[in-house]
Amino acid sequence: MAQIKHSPGLTLQFLSVLITGLALMLWIQTVDAQSCNGLSHHFYYKSCPKAQAIIKSVVEDAVRKEAGMAASLLRLHFHDCFVKGCDGSILLDDTSSFTREKTANPNRNSVRGFGVVDQIKCELEKACPGVVSCADILAVAARDSVGFSGGPFWKVLLGRRDSRSASKSGANNDIPGPNSTHQTLETKFKRQGLNVVDLVALSGAHTIGLARCSSFKARLYNQTVNGKPDPTLDTTYLKHLRAVCPQTGTDDNQTTPLDPVTPIRFDINYYDNVVAGKGLLASDEILYSTKGSRTVGLVESYSTSTHAFFKQFAASMIKMGNINPLTGSHGEIRKNCRRMN
Repeated sequence: MAQIKHSPGLTLQFLSVLITGLALMLWIQTVDAQSCNGLSHHFYYKSCPKAQAIIKSVVEDAVRKEAGMAASLLRLHFHDCFVKGCDGSILLDDTSSFTREKTANPNRNSVRGFGVVDQIKCELEKACPGVVSCADILAVAARDSVGFSGGPFWKVLLGRRDSRSASKSGANNDIPGPNSTHQTLETKFKRQGLNVVDLVALSGAHTIGLARCSSFKARLYNQTVNGKPDPTLDTTYLKHLRAVCPQTGTDDNQTTPLDPVTPIRFDINYYDNVVAGKGLLASDEILYSTKGSRTVGLVESYSTSTHAFFKQFAASMIKMGNINPLTGSHGEIRKNCRRMN
């Protein structure tokens, strides 16, 4: 058999083709990794290229006018995704066939920001009518709200469609409550495909926003050990909260910051507070007081590293945003986020 000789030129050409091929394979893998359940980072690239810019502009204006709106828009996305998936069902008003989720216990007098969503939808309908879903608006608005509050940025997967129904019972049963036990929190997150790491990271959203007295009042007066106040609650903080929310003669809709240190800044003070016995909600405190749980170490880790918290929060938000999205021919693209077409 004749010996085959390779010229330097052919060898370089072969290596060039090989490297190009490997690069293409890596690119394909990256694209695949950036797609999930029919969602993509570039879903509106051709159909509505200014979609994210429009959402960002309206959110920025709303947060500038009222810093607390950032937490409200973030909460809307969270409460939407935990009921039937991220499908915009929380935005629907009552119809003859279902009762809206807005009146469910976790949402009543709690979720807001619907007017901002309406404004975003109005601007999008002018730019590209019938293209951008209300579910995607919630996902992008949540990301931008975090960003405008000093938090991390992440690329939002897009392409969700809107639900034609709502579930008040689902909202009552599936959204974690402020007095949930550790086991209940884990169970409700697991039901959505989220793990303990996601639980602790997403709880960090409580670094911004407010809570009503009714959400934590039980800790101030009823939750005792041997007749003494809850030992997991800092005594000075307890006195302050009792002044804000007296046991009698007050409106339980009175609010106080979830993070008393930097209430409108997205940072790690939430975890510092929890470690110091200043976690406002029982569902916050229990992440650290449940000895032997993995949540304790995670709280401590995030309390000392902004980078670790921001990185995981972004990853967990992407994961949460992928809960049971409607794609393809399922659902619809609502023209008005409050009602079906």
